[in-house]
Amino acid sequence: MPRQRPLFLVGFGLALALGIFLRLPFSVFEGSGAPLHALAALHPTPGFTGIGFDENLYRKYVNSLIRTGLGGYPQIVDHYIEVQKTLTGSILPPVRFLYIFSAYLWHQIFGSEALAALHDVASFCSILTFVLGTVFAWRLKGPAGALGVTALMSVAPTQLHMSQHALVDGFFTFWALLSLWLLWENLRSPRRWQLLVAYIVGLALLVVTKENFVFVWLALVALIITNHWLQFGRVTHELLFATILGPLLGAVALIFLAGGISTLVETYQLSVSKNYQLTYAILTGDGPWYRYLVDLLLVSPVVLLLALGAAFRLDRTQKPELFLSLFIAASYLIMCNIKYGMNLRYANMWDLPLRVLALSQITAWFASFARHRGLLMILSVAAICAFELRQYIILSVQFPLYELVTEGLLRALHILKSP
Repeated sequence: MPRQRPLFLVGFGLALALGIFLRLPFSVFEGSGAPLHALAALHPTPGFTGIGFDENLYRKYVNSLIRTGLGGYPQIVDHYIEVQKTLTGSILPPVRFLYIFSAYLWHQIFGSEALAALHDVASFCSILTFVLGTVFAWRLKGPAGALGVTALMSVAPTQLHMSQHALVDGFFTFWALLSLWLLWENLRSPRRWQLLVAYIVGLALLVVTKENFVFVWLALVALIITNHWLQFGRVTHELLFATILGPLLGAVALIFLAGGISTLVETYQLSVSKNYQLTYAILTGDGPWYRYLVDLLLVSPVVLLLALGAAFRLDRTQKPELFLSLFIAASYLIMCNIKYGMNLRYANMWDLPLRVLALSQITAWFASFARHRGLLMILSVAAICAFELRQYIILSVQFPLYELVTEGLLRALHILKSP
């Protein structure tokens, strides 16, 4: 714990409060009375408050689940197949079960209508991701490092953006980072059954959240393989078994929900094949291998450049930074090769690793400053946070940005002129 304990606690409290406040759904402040009026004025309401195409589909799935109950889920999947066969392009499948089911549970508990429940679940999971990132950073870099990462994550533009829209990607990020963290903990503390069970459950839930689980799982496998040389921790037979068992349990759950393995396979085949014919996917999901780097440079240029700087000075002693860098690299290698399937929403799970790397670079810069090192780091992190919040306001508040695609980002930043 840093020497100035009271200041440290105040800083941590402010960073957590800011991050949670900015992630609250804008609907909380709509029509708010006097007690919330001042907070409503401070909360940056997104410029796009309509209903996106995907959001409308999620709402339909939640409403169908409300009508039929969980036992009727195979009929929801069958209806998707019937509709998808008649379309030239792809629509999102109902096998993204966990997000839909979570909104259904939210509706059952709080009585919210389907779209509001989806918004609330996205916001709630964005807050959970933020808190999880703090815990993860603490385990990786200690309390001082966790404070810096928490501050940077509190205003991460893509994290804030996903918290305000009823989309699965921010929800997926929570389960991806949970699985990544649990792999780290299992490597560092082998054969602890509590950690192994949590890792299995996390992977299973990742599978029933979205088909993008493949990117995360392959990246985790790459980390396990490279552990032979980099020695993040100890790979046991139990850990290997858990890495396979978790996705298998998730796949079995999806088979039951879809009503059979053939139905599940047909659902994925239709979704993937039709995506190659979807005009919107062709126009916005294509690009060169460095497409994600361009998009990240538009949204969080300072963080990205600092993270790249840290990546170029890594050595074998920097286990946390190596672990996170390899996770980004392995998942990036797969994601940048998906035809018509690139979108910055899918890179939401890189926000925490990038900010850990960025803080590492800042720490290296000021390592030789004995007297004012702490103050310089605080000022640097504060300046980056202010810039990141400005980026979010420009992209998602002043400009009605809904999809995080390159053209929209360029227009929001006035690099391209709007038609």
